[in-house]
Amino acid sequence: MKNVTRTICLTLALFLGSVGTGCGPDFNKGVAAYESGDFATALGEFRPLAEQGDADAQYNLGVMYEKGRGVPQDDKIALKWFTLAAEQGYARAQHNLGVMYANGEGVPQDDKTALKWYTLAAEQGHADAQYNLGLMYEKGQGVPQDDKSALKWYTLAAEQGLADAQYSLGVMYANGYGVPQDDKSALKWYTLAAEQEDAFAQYNLGVMYYEGQGVPQDDKSALKWFTLSAEQGYARAQNNLGVMYYNGEGVIKDNVYAHMWGNIAASNGLEKAVEFRDWVGEKMTPSQLETSQRIAGECVRKQYKGC
Repeated sequence: MKNVTRTICLTLALFLGSVGTGCGPDFNKGVAAYESGDFATALGEFRPLAEQGDADAQYNLGVMYEKGRGVPQDDKIALKWFTLAAEQGYARAQHNLGVMYANGEGVPQDDKTALKWYTLAAEQGHADAQYNLGLMYEKGQGVPQDDKSALKWYTLAAEQGLADAQYSLGVMYANGYGVPQDDKSALKWYTLAAEQEDAFAQYNLGVMYYEGQGVPQDDKSALKWFTLSAEQGYARAQNNLGVMYYNGEGVIKDNVYAHMWGNIAASNGLEKAVEFRDWVGEKMTPSQLETSQRIAGECVRKQYKGC
């Protein structure tokens, strides 16, 4: 059971701004209307303010066009309003511009411009921008690859409680990327992310308990974290649960459940699970195989919960 490789994905969260500094009653009315689903009223309140240069309203108008709420979805218009707000130093708009340039939404894909906007937002303490900036340094996208800079930005975001950054920081400590290898620090950051239901962190935490890395070996804790990750559909965790059921590690040995989890992991695309499932199946009776296939179907219908 090996640690999962780092999974890289851009944070795409776009949040409607809450009441901003100096915003008048028309802006507050727009926020209330948006939150109640009355997008037409929200649009009517935000647009005049945005045209007058109100950064909060410009940002919110960008969100509405990005999401297609009250208006036809239009990335180019969203980009326009985010840009106007970003140029006034609005961190959320700067972050969203970074996402749009990174993904080529409403504009040609451009890592260097994405890096620029992420940096401006990150320097203002925007956690998602700090995380995405860390990703760009880690991958060398728009900037020379630099694990130490990645570590810096991940740490700032992780300290604000961002689970993706906590997970990435755990990976860096576990593997000694940009920092001396340190299992105890990896365990700390994986735990924080896992407690926020990050499936990859839950899986890696399970691996650490299973192998006794940075923590006393503990099959029951490994089983707990693999189960939580498996319930979110993570195939590696599902397969590892199958292995633990087959070996009777942290749970009573049960070939039916071992085969069930191997079968589910295989159906979710994990190639090595096919070999494990078939190998366990050779040791089972036809009745046991029938039971395993039946409960696997039930487990999938329950979305892997309580299997």
